Amino acid sequence: MQFFTKIKSIIHLMKEVDFDDLSKISEKIDLPKIMKTVGELDEKQLDGLMKMLTEKSKKGQHQLPPIDGDFYDLDLKLTQEQRAIQMKVRNFMEDEVEPIANDCWKKAQFPMEIIPKLAALNICGVAYKGYGCPDLPFVMEGIIAEELARVDVSISTFFGVHSGLAMGSIYLCGSEAQKEEWLPKMQKMELIGAFGLTEPNVGSAVSRGMETTCRIEGDAWVLNGQKKWIGNATFADVTIIWAREETSNKVKGFLVRKDTPGFTTEKMEDKMALRTVQNAIITLKDCKIPEKDRLQNANSFRDTAKVLRMTRAGVAWQAVGCARGAYESALKYTKKREQFGKPIASFQLVQNHLVEMLSNLTAMKTMVYRLSELQDQGLLTDEHASLAKVFCSLRTRDVVSQAREVMGGNGILLEYNVARFVADAEAIYSYEGTKEINTLIVGRAITGYSAFV
Repeated sequence: MQFFTKIKSIIHLMKEVDFDDLSKISEKIDLPKIMKTVGELDEKQLDGLMKMLTEKSKKGQHQLPPIDGDFYDLDLKLTQEQRAIQMKVRNFMEDEVEPIANDCWKKAQFPMEIIPKLAALNICGVAYKGYGCPDLPFVMEGIIAEELARVDVSISTFFGVHSGLAMGSIYLCGSEAQKEEWLPKMQKMELIGAFGLTEPNVGSAVSRGMETTCRIEGDAWVLNGQKKWIGNATFADVTIIWAREETSNKVKGFLVRKDTPGFTTEKMEDKMALRTVQNAIITLKDCKIPEKDRLQNANSFRDTAKVLRMTRAGVAWQAVGCARGAYESALKYTKKREQFGKPIASFQLVQNHLVEMLSNLTAMKTMVYRLSELQDQGLLTDEHASLAKVFCSLRTRDVVSQAREVMGGNGILLEYNVARFVADAEAIYSYEGTKEINTLIVGRAITGYSAFV
């Protein structure tokens, strides 16, 4: 606290002088000492300092604090290397994606041109070991998901499907030969992946009621059935397809390459959420897959569940990003929007909404940070991931709703961004396990009784 008090005092003194007259500054403060102190700041502290020094405030108006949803400064727990990656992703999203996000969402089109730029960030498979992957703590996978979703949940979903579900299936369930063939190119985003589990007639009960089937014929597997809601599938180079073996009823995974005969995709239209994501209905009709493209270490739904456990933590982080984007957009709006002669941020009821939003956001981020710590320690369980998914997706709904509320009628316009967060929060609430299913997973863990049908 003493350190920050000193910085605030320095800022106060510097604001009292004419910045064009260095002699006046040197008379009031010790410039070498200030430069030494500033040099010891991390990037976040420096950003805040620079904003306070460079923003010109109106005459008679006090300096407003910076807009930052990380109220408990959890990002300070990151190393300098991790912080640099976080800021690299943030800058990319603000510079490259934010200007086009609303237009892409409105047109339901994916901006293919950003893929090479996203690949250049070198963040795919960030927590995987080998195969060109960065091999960083799982907390960085969460931080990246948050930063992507903070600007555009659709781009975060695209990335999560590719880097998490598709690459993760190969990383956890593939043979060494399959990992060597696919992961290096997917890490560079030279090949894009999709993940096909959900079906038209079964979602939550897919572990027991999967209708897509596979059977062995000679040296190939024959797949029949349909998958639904499969993100990236309209343009993916490879789609992980999960199917039930006809004879044993065991669930197996397959690497289905684009343009494989019998494999067709149809883009899903008229979505109210994640419109930029290219979801598809996949039809498999006597689709033949060679044995070498069967995931060699996927022999039951328990193996599928390993992938879901790992990525469900990322979805909880994604919910935090969605909530943070809505909160920061709303806070910025309330500082600029004036009614009755003053900014609405100065009204008691608006501040009440903002504080409730920040409370939820802070609780969410604290939870997911601990979740990733458990994951890095090898202690993550299904119920850990499920509790975070339940809580964060539920609270995100509250945050985006209040963000829209403080913006009044403007809150439903795309140009103010919050409307997109409101809609996309509904998708986060449902995918990677509904609230009800994830609740039952946690309930089973704490009571010892399974309430599943």
